[in-house]
Amino acid sequence: MSLFLELSESNPNEQHIKAAVKHLKEGGLIIFPTDTIYAMGCDLMNYKAIERLCKIFNSKPEQTNLSLICRDLKNISDYTLPFDTPVFKLMKQTLPGPYTFILKANSNVTKIFHNKKKTVGIRVPNNNVARMLVQELGNPLVSKSIHSSNEIEDYITDPYEIFGTYERSIDCMISDGYGNNQASTIIDCSEETPYLVREGKGEIKNLVL
Repeated sequence: MSLFLELSESNPNEQHIKAAVKHLKEGGLIIFPTDTIYAMGCDLMNYKAIERLCKIFNSKPEQTNLSLICRDLKNISDYTLPFDTPVFKLMKQTLPGPYTFILKANSNVTKIFHNKKKTVGIRVPNNNVARMLVQELGNPLVSKSIHSSNEIEDYITDPYEIFGTYERSIDCMISDGYGNNQASTIIDCSEETPYLVREGKGEIKNLVL
């Protein structure tokens, strides 16, 4: 039976965070809030869990748009090739926040995903629950956004509806209330000049790309 936990984003219950991370360390899947939409995630260091996550979305790790949820900018370089100063300044300006940065992946990522993955999406959400999960786990989460099967809406925002949809597929869900219906802004920094892939919740009007 899946666990449903309600937390306050402003002051998350540490025991609930530990309970969710216990599932992650055992290879489980969780659904958790971000500063945009709800996401499904697992431990980056558990390939079987990554496979299990992708199977829910009828895909394989090399074919699925997965992001790494990080606590801060410090450990991003553990999973990416070196990037130049303007890219670092751009990330420092926007993170934590509703942005996904596409960066060149290093050998750690190719080993973890068991394929020749050349790029990786990096997120540092402005959400205490998401970042506390990463901190307690000790390494990034692999995450996949929760989309809606409804033709009218792109994402499910009601946590109870999300839980009802995925209850049999996951081990734990963390709710901090209704989610956002707007995804992150995606900026590709894997080439010489960064470019906007998708404009989402993150504003771009004051950014220099």
